[in-house]
Amino acid sequence: MQNSVKFLLLTCSLLWGNTGWSQVDLKDTYGFEVQTSVDCTPVKSQDRTGTCWSYATSSFLESEVIRLGKGQHDFSEMYTVRNIYKDKALNYLLRQGKANFSQGSLAHDPIFIAQQLGIVPESVYSGLLEGAQKHDHGEMEAVLRGMLDGLLKRKQLSANWKTAVEGVLDAYLGSAPETFVYQGQTYTPQSFAASLGIVPDDYVQITSFTHRPFYRPFVLEIPDNYSNGLFYNVPLAEIEMIVDHALEKGYSVSWDGDVSEKGFSARNGIAVLPLDAERDDLFRQPGPERAVTQSSRQLDFESYATTDDHLMHLAGVAQDKTGTKYYLIKNSWGEISDYKGYLYMSQAYFQSKTVSVLLH
Repeated sequence: MQNSVKFLLLTCSLLWGNTGWSQVDLKDTYGFEVQTSVDCTPVKSQDRTGTCWSYATSSFLESEVIRLGKGQHDFSEMYTVRNIYKDKALNYLLRQGKANFSQGSLAHDPIFIAQQLGIVPESVYSGLLEGAQKHDHGEMEAVLRGMLDGLLKRKQLSANWKTAVEGVLDAYLGSAPETFVYQGQTYTPQSFAASLGIVPDDYVQITSFTHRPFYRPFVLEIPDNYSNGLFYNVPLAEIEMIVDHALEKGYSVSWDGDVSEKGFSARNGIAVLPLDAERDDLFRQPGPERAVTQSSRQLDFESYATTDDHLMHLAGVAQDKTGTKYYLIKNSWGEISDYKGYLYMSQAYFQSKTVSVLLH
C-alpha cells in the first residue's frame, strides 16, 4: 500500500484545523506551554508486552477517527497483535527461520491489519482472559517460538500448524470475534473498520537516512520490519517540517525511535539530548543540548547508538520557558509522571533519535 505514496499530496493536502488538547497539568519547572495539539483518547498501558507499536498506532488511529468526525472510540490493540503473530509465524516458517519472530513490530503493521482484517473495539476483545488484569506475553511468545522452531526441523509441513498457532493465541488471548454488537449495531471487524472512514492507503511512513537515496521509498533495515514495509526517505529538516505541518493542521503522528538515552525519562515526562547527561537538574531545568546534523544522525544509526526501541503517539508541539521547541508525546506505559503518561521530547532529541514516523 505504500508503493502509491505521493509526496506532494502528503505535504500539500493536510487541510483540517487543530482540534485542541487539554489533558495534562503544564505547570512545572521547565515551564512547558503547548502551542499546537490534537485530540487524543485516554492513556493506556501495554503492561508486560512488547506491543508499543500496536498501542501507539491504535491511539494514532483513534485520533484520526476523532478528526474525521466519527467520535471517540477505544480500539483493541490485542486484536491487531494476535493477527500480526499469525502473519509473523507464516513469514518465519516460509523464510525457514531466517526472519525476526518477536513481540515487536512497526506502525505500518496495524494499518495493514486494519486494511485486511478490520478493527475491533476494546470492549469486544481485550485480549485478557477472565480474571486477568494485565497483559503479559512472555510465555505466549516462548510457546509460539518453540513450536515454530520445532516445525523448522521437519522436512515437510502439513497445514495443521496454522490451527496449532491459532490454538495458542486462543489459549493466551481468547478467541477473536467474527461478528459483534457495538453501540447497538452488528459488525464484522471489516465492516466496523469501514464505518470509521479510515483509508489505509492514505498513510505513509517517512524516515531520514543517507545510506539510501532521498525522495525514494526503501525497506528500512531494522529488525522489527519483518513485513518489509516501505519508508519514504527525506532530509532531516524536511521530516521535521512534515511533522510540524501535520500537527499544525490537526493531524497527529505515530513516532518510532530510540528511548535508551540518559536524557529520556518517562517517569519525569522529559526527553532531552543534554550536553552534560550527568547534571543534577537534568529533569528539573532546561539546559544546553547537543547539536544534531544529518551526518551525526547517520553515525548514531549505523553504530547502534540509535536503535528502534519504542513507538509512541506524537500529539502536539510545545515550548519550554527558554523558547526551546518540544513535541508532546502520548506514551503507553500508563499514567506515570506529572503529565499522566505524556512526555515532552525536545527538538534535538527528535532530530537525533527519530527512526521513522507514520502519518496521513
